[in-house]
Amino acid sequence: MPTSSASTTDTARNSAGGGVQSLERAFDLLERMADAGGEVGLSELSASSGLPLPTIHRLMRTLVACGYVRQQPNRRYALGPRLIRLGESASRLLGTWARPHLARLVEETGETANMALLDGDEIVYVAQVPSKHSMRMFTEVGRRVLPHSTGVGKALLAGFPPEEVRALLARTGMPAATEKTITTPDGFLAALEEVREKGYAIDDNEQEIGVRCLAVPVPDSPTVAAISISGPAGRVTEAATDRIVPVLQQVAAELSKTLLASGGNPTA
Repeated sequence: MPTSSASTTDTARNSAGGGVQSLERAFDLLERMADAGGEVGLSELSASSGLPLPTIHRLMRTLVACGYVRQQPNRRYALGPRLIRLGESASRLLGTWARPHLARLVEETGETANMALLDGDEIVYVAQVPSKHSMRMFTEVGRRVLPHSTGVGKALLAGFPPEEVRALLARTGMPAATEKTITTPDGFLAALEEVREKGYAIDDNEQEIGVRCLAVPVPDSPTVAAISISGPAGRVTEAATDRIVPVLQQVAAELSKTLLASGGNPTA
């Protein structure tokens, strides 16, 4: 008996909907793996996602076959090497979109401007525009640092629940970069509370003696991001902070609009 065109259309629509749902679930699992440090077991994914084990196993088999996930000898699953190329390309694009905004930040503050992301448990710098001063700060794009000793790290983690921050710090440790680095979870959580109250973060000689940084998160960014300015402590003073922070916040809001229009808006 021939199938009616109406039921054929319904079947196609249902099939497409199932495909979209599978894609959404697969991406959700990848993000949950990243949040967990990059390696998890199926039972952990089931508990955190609420999906049944057979569904997760089927999705993970597909991701393994595509190279986006690999199965470890201990039968746990880890993020795969094929994701590296995607991440590097995305980071380059983010840097391209951010640079005009960072250039404006340099013009208005006089200090080096940076953009950074939280990648796993580390901060990675994805864009920078240097100050025009002969004495200026320089951070290599692609450099990775631990978040507890940086202004951008504080700005990014201020939006995370305390238990997630404690778990991250337990994984990374809190080594002292200088004698002013915060090296206890309680001290760092207190600093994050101050970030939430003030609306910006400070690295006051905590990553490098003689250097102060001011940082703010990029609101509503498609990926967790922050921007900062860094300069000699003699220039980035308390008085300068009052002038610079509003500029940082305005540029962050404008950068957010650019990122959403470029990559976060499905109709763009």
